[in-house]
Amino acid sequence: MMTGKKTSKYYDGSRLLSMKDANGKEPEIYICTSNRTAGKTTWFNRHVVKRFFKKGEKFVIVHRYAYELPGCTEAFFKDVGPLFFPGSVMDEKPREKGAFRELYLDGQPCGYALALTKAVQVKRLSHLFNDAACMLFDEFQAEDNRYAPREVEALISLHTSIARGKGELVRRVPVYLVSNPVSIVNPYYVEMGVTGRLKPDAHFLRGDGWVLEQSVSEAAREAQRESQFMKAFADNRYVGHSAESVYLNDNTAFVETLSGSSRYICTLQHEGRDYGVREFPDEGLVYCSDSADETWPIKISVTTEDHKPNYVMLRRNDIMISTLRWYFEHGVFRFKDLRAKDCVLQAITYR
Repeated sequence: MMTGKKTSKYYDGSRLLSMKDANGKEPEIYICTSNRTAGKTTWFNRHVVKRFFKKGEKFVIVHRYAYELPGCTEAFFKDVGPLFFPGSVMDEKPREKGAFRELYLDGQPCGYALALTKAVQVKRLSHLFNDAACMLFDEFQAEDNRYAPREVEALISLHTSIARGKGELVRRVPVYLVSNPVSIVNPYYVEMGVTGRLKPDAHFLRGDGWVLEQSVSEAAREAQRESQFMKAFADNRYVGHSAESVYLNDNTAFVETLSGSSRYICTLQHEGRDYGVREFPDEGLVYCSDSADETWPIKISVTTEDHKPNYVMLRRNDIMISTLRWYFEHGVFRFKDLRAKDCVLQAITYR
């Protein structure tokens, strides 16, 4: 006879999925981040498979690029299958000349694998996916900070294609975004307004239509701390990211607020925002913030997507960019927040 509930050392998403959003409504986006090996991927993979076996609900596995689709079932089911569904077999079949993969469990259609870079093709085939009940995007934060072109728009397009039909203009199709913490200025956090609100010690966060959980598995952390391999690289920042759930690409050094007499240098346009770069001669520092002088003649678009009239591209401002890079490399740059820092980093790393 059991006298109490056994506590698992692995991640459990039950609480996240039971939460309401900031308006007290049932959210449609669930975001989960934690340190590596905590078990979050296994939990969500198991969750969608269980829903299929119990309720016949099909699921969509989202990938970033089309080349990731072949063999996707092995990556998805290799761990979760033997652990929780012994004897079951998962297969895939390419459809529409490789535009997507149809997934099968024990010979029964169970869902689809779609790529963000195929969002246009999926839109034309949207009638095929109106039986899908949820979407799962693992590793939604790219560890190398490289995302597909207009990635957030591509995910919105996929969801819109899937959420139509069955007599409704828009069906509720929950999206599970799962990842290790990489950057709080990732495009999803920026779009949903998470970036400016998420604090390092926050466990749960609610927004309009979404809920977020960031956690640290103590069992996973201790296991990695005791690993002889990890001990050999104890001073490497990736170890902190892996074991401690530290955002890999966010170093808050040099993030502060400056005020006083300054000289305006230029305006940088990045992801639809203008950032002003100023020199503070008394402090010997250069500062970037979201306070920009709209009348200043030197306006630079950081990416082609940012380009618009009266702004010039980076390649035509090599001298200015080289100067900003020199400032950064010599430690004289300061930033109002991480978005301002990301703007400058994108500019000075242009090749």
